[in-house]
Amino acid sequence: MNSRFESKVFIVTGGSSGIGLAVADRLAAEGATVVIGARRTEVGEKAAADIRDRGGKAVFVPADVTREDDAARLVGEALDRFGKLDGAFNNAGSIEAPGEVRTLSSADWATELTTNLTSVFHCLKHQIPAVTRTRGAIVNNASNMGSVALPGMSAYIAAKHGVVGLTKAAALEVADSGVRINAINTGGVDTPLGRSSAGSDEVLAQIAALHPVNRLAKPEEIAPLVALLLSDESSFITGAALAIDGGFTAR
Repeated sequence: MNSRFESKVFIVTGGSSGIGLAVADRLAAEGATVVIGARRTEVGEKAAADIRDRGGKAVFVPADVTREDDAARLVGEALDRFGKLDGAFNNAGSIEAPGEVRTLSSADWATELTTNLTSVFHCLKHQIPAVTRTRGAIVNNASNMGSVALPGMSAYIAAKHGVVGLTKAAALEVADSGVRINAINTGGVDTPLGRSSAGSDEVLAQIAALHPVNRLAKPEEIAPLVALLLSDESSFITGAALAIDGGFTAR
């Protein structure tokens, strides 16, 4: 087992499946203690147990980070149990309300922003003070829709653009404290949530075809970049939004 993160403690939100679980797995495999925060208790408990069965260190804390109290409690649990927080991967989010600006309801707009942008604000607000004490790092998952756009996803795209802007602003606010904050702009990733959102293999294939590499990523292909950004090896990278999207935004 690689020990790059030996004695480190990381929070992973949305860590019970897909990209979040792959990142939690990777961090634990490299020696970290991982605090998984997610809404689904049964799935989250299993994810943490599976990591422990593979020799890693992981605990699950039920948390819906669209609620500030839950985001604060998640950080508090990490500090109470392990005494510190070295970093976080903020990955909670989903496409809640597809639709065009001219047809989208105000309620759906608010739901989408709460799920994908306000949740990241809640996490950063409560993670930064703890991570400042360890001079650690935070990574936000912003999606390739944080830098480009497609029709019919206006609220989601606005939220993900917001995550990129929030990441940059927060990174500048804490740059002199030794804390680094970055975003990753992921392309299509083959996850249970992605398959559910697509609705059919045909739609999934159409999404894959939008990428020059003509396929979707596996969650395990995203995890190494997140691990790098959380490590001291990326000590001069902050305020960045790094594409990991199979060439989607290169065109």
